[in-house]
Amino acid sequence: MKIVNPATGVVLKEISEDSAAAVTAKIARARAAQPGWAATPLQTRLAAITRFRDAVVANKDELALLLTREMGKPIAQARNELAALPGRIDFFLRKTPEVVADESVLVEGEPGAPALQEIVAFEPLGVVANVSAWNYPYFVGSNVFVPALLTGNAVLYKPSELTTLTGLRIVELLHQAGIPADVMIAVVGGGATGAALVAGDVDGVFFTGSFATGKRIAEAVAGRMIKLQLELGGKDPTYVCDDVNVQAAAESLADGAMYNNGQSCCSVERIYVQRAIYPAFLDAFVKTVRGFVVGAPEDPSTYISPLARREQLAVLESQVADAVAKGGRVLVGGQRATPDGGAFLPTVVADATDDMSLMREESFGPVIGIAPVDGDDEAVRRMNDNDYGLTAGVYSASRERARAILARVEAGSVYWNCCDRVSPRLPWTGRKQSGMGSTLSTHGIRTFLQPKAWHLRKPA
Repeated sequence: MKIVNPATGVVLKEISEDSAAAVTAKIARARAAQPGWAATPLQTRLAAITRFRDAVVANKDELALLLTREMGKPIAQARNELAALPGRIDFFLRKTPEVVADESVLVEGEPGAPALQEIVAFEPLGVVANVSAWNYPYFVGSNVFVPALLTGNAVLYKPSELTTLTGLRIVELLHQAGIPADVMIAVVGGGATGAALVAGDVDGVFFTGSFATGKRIAEAVAGRMIKLQLELGGKDPTYVCDDVNVQAAAESLADGAMYNNGQSCCSVERIYVQRAIYPAFLDAFVKTVRGFVVGAPEDPSTYISPLARREQLAVLESQVADAVAKGGRVLVGGQRATPDGGAFLPTVVADATDDMSLMREESFGPVIGIAPVDGDDEAVRRMNDNDYGLTAGVYSASRERARAILARVEAGSVYWNCCDRVSPRLPWTGRKQSGMGSTLSTHGIRTFLQPKAWHLRKPA
């Protein structure tokens, strides 16, 4: 397997992929090691993850450069991801002890209670398969492997083939921090390797990626009675009401649509604007987008860089062509930055209609469709008219108005006057084709545990 810099085409490294037999052997190693790890005191596990956190901080510049060279993320944004990771890990370190603690639900001697005690205890799932994503390898990966390890699970971690070197470096740092080699195991390869991992003797599958792949995984594990969690895509809408500060809303949403080259499952992908401010919003939005610097990813001033997957360029070109054929107006961009390069110009399509592929299917690139609406009811109807339900937002001066609108929107995360934001304190979850289950928050810690009911009666 060749690891290629998407900006230069230079092969960074060639790595052997794990065969199905190699995957099976790695699962067996994890299976043998997991009971010992689960029996390790929680404080020891917490200390190891704390050392990993500190190693990320100490090596942040090296790690950011590797990520940029491997997937093309602008270096400033790679550094942002590394800078924000410790806060996310700190949340898991702080909250895991209370999540794993036993719960006494009936205590002997309480008034009216029988002479017994009832306790809910929490045990690890066992061996967890983590098939991770390339767009935010530190965020997406750590949402799974950090709480999984803290709660006593062994992890088979398959980074995306587009960020294999980053994934291997993560595992190396975890081992150096004190996580046993057979408790955190890297699985290297593409789709066939991932399929072998999912088919293996594991107790849980945690996948982040496209709906199409998530559906195949769900079908593959059906009937096996194991934990399945899918963090899939989105076609995330935002509604801009007529009472906003137009300039502020436009600047915020342009960043939400284009950051990380639009390669985020929670990137803003559809914008509906109340008709009274539609022209002013378009002007402010386009002005902001024209200020985004398109360039080499290792240049700190670059905001838009080559896409991680060159084949996505054709998808974006097709979406723009379809939009134009159906009456959309390209206000800026609409094509590759250079004929033979991997970057796509930040693109704004006005007068978008919901039958355009640009408004229905994930773009995963710096392309946005914007449409006028006559009011809140139309906005809600059009926001919900999609197969995805990951995030949605409303920009309005009124908190009450925004909450009333968002209460009617089918999405796992909703935003008022912000977008493209993930908090470790809140569950990350989707509706419809955006997935099932939750990462982050205390819910995202407990997902790696299974309850055991204890009935304790003293002998007569």
